[in-house]
Formats: sequence, structure tokens, C-alpha cells
Amino acid sequence: MSKRQKREIESKGVRINFKMLVNYGYSDGSGDYFITIDTDKCNACGACVGVCPAQIFEVVDEDPYDPMNEQPQTTVIPEKKNKLKYECERCKPSGNDRPALPCVSVCVSEAISHSW
Repeated sequence: MSKRQKREIESKGVRINFKMLVNYGYSDGSGDYFITIDTDKCNACGACVGVCPAQIFEVVDEDPYDPMNEQPQTTVIPEKKNKLKYECERCKPSGNDRPALPCVSVCVSEAISHSW
């Protein structure tokens, strides 16, 4: 049974789908600094782990935030989640002409996004 099927609940003929988005990061006076991982899309391939120069990602055996998901999952290393503004700084140049972020562009399932 897939993790999407596990999240489908049958109740009186109505199917309810839950989508799990995990936000890692923080807000401060200068802005919101979050990396979001869509656990329904993430296949834990680890491509983001290898391409991230700050090494903020890891693949864990089970999703710590979703007890119904028993599959491996990519997460942000807990010690780094409150430092994302600085950890991700080298990949986020200032200005309007920003290239795609390495972790976002390498994710074939489009499961990773950044808030800033």
C-alpha cells in the first residue's frame, strides 16, 4: 500500500486526501526562512543531500512528523533548521536574477521549495 493510499480515509462514502507539507525553519524580524518538503511527492532519493553545499538535508528511515508514513524521508538536519538564512546564503544570491537553487532543481519530484 502506498503512502498516499494510507492517507485516504473512507468515511460514509467520502474520500478525504491529506497532504503533508513539512516546514523547516523560522521567522525573525528580517523575514521568513523556511524550506518546505512535500512528503507526498518526496521519494527520498537523496539527490538534494548530495548537491547541497551546506549539507542541510538527510534521508531518515521513517518520517518523524508523519506516523502514517513508514517510508524513508528526506528531512532538514535538526541542528540546521534554525540557521537556514545563513546556511543557504551561498545558494541564494541577492537581486532579481537568481538561478534555480541546487536542491530545488535537482529534485525530480518537485518536493522542495523555499520561502525566501
